[in-house]
Amino acid sequence: MKKLNLTIAASLLVLTTFIMSCSNDNNDNYPSGEKSATNFYITDAPTDNTNVKGVIVTVADVKVNGVSIEGFSKTTVDLMQYQNGMTKLLGNLELNAGTYSNITLELDNETDANGNAPGSYVLMIDGTVKALQNASNSIKINDSFEVLATSTNNIVLDFDVRKAIVAEGSNEFKFVTKSELANSIRTINEAEAGEIKGSVNDTENTSDKIIVYAYAKGTFNLSKETKAQGSGVLFANALNSASVNSFTGKYELNFLAAGDYELHYASYTDEDDDGKLEFSTLLEAESLTGIDLSNISVDTSLNINIAVKLKAKS
Repeated sequence: MKKLNLTIAASLLVLTTFIMSCSNDNNDNYPSGEKSATNFYITDAPTDNTNVKGVIVTVADVKVNGVSIEGFSKTTVDLMQYQNGMTKLLGNLELNAGTYSNITLELDNETDANGNAPGSYVLMIDGTVKALQNASNSIKINDSFEVLATSTNNIVLDFDVRKAIVAEGSNEFKFVTKSELANSIRTINEAEAGEIKGSVNDTENTSDKIIVYAYAKGTFNLSKETKAQGSGVLFANALNSASVNSFTGKYELNFLAAGDYELHYASYTDEDDDGKLEFSTLLEAESLTGIDLSNISVDTSLNINIAVKLKAKS
């Protein structure tokens, strides 16, 4: 009888270990904890090409840990209409609280949400359409986001057009490589994001356009960032960027994760009068509000206002 009891006990131990193993496997993919309604939004950072009126992409599916978000149907979005903190809702899921790192965008470059071709393209200011193609329509975003144990979470996908799409030849455009594309989209929970708002006074007024780039503190490399990298992207390691409004001098850097940043201001001009802006120089920035532009601490839901005076570096 004792021998039989030992056999049963051993079997129960194996079964319990198996169940715990399965449970742990599931938790690796889906964090355990309280479920929260999780909305997914898309936004954009600016392009530096003045000939571009719109950047249209067709999103066929959005998956989190392999599961398509609910309430989503094939959607065609002009990313340039969702800048400066504006977002477009894609859909939602009920997710357990925890950190997620497996999110995939499926694009349809052939047809848009209405069945018209092409599905993804660049719209020029003269009305012409430049179709976009990509070696793979699947973009596995190389970033993570956290779902908090609250009633609702808003996850923002920041699709940086400047990094994702580059000019090729005479006003032709293409997606960057698959690995570069994966790094061109940031994800963040809006509840954990702060922002920097600023205004600039371009004292020499020699720029056709000024773009401000935000880098993690201590990561900016002048010689590297001002040269084309990979598929031809300047300032490739900037975490965020914003165009300075040519009339008001204002800009916004939205959906920044908590951390320390440094800002750099770049001047763009149309040097050869072909309607396309080229990077000219970095501008010398003097803070008018006492904030160290090389050490800006952003905290959750913190709004920092910065006024600077700019001039060409001597």
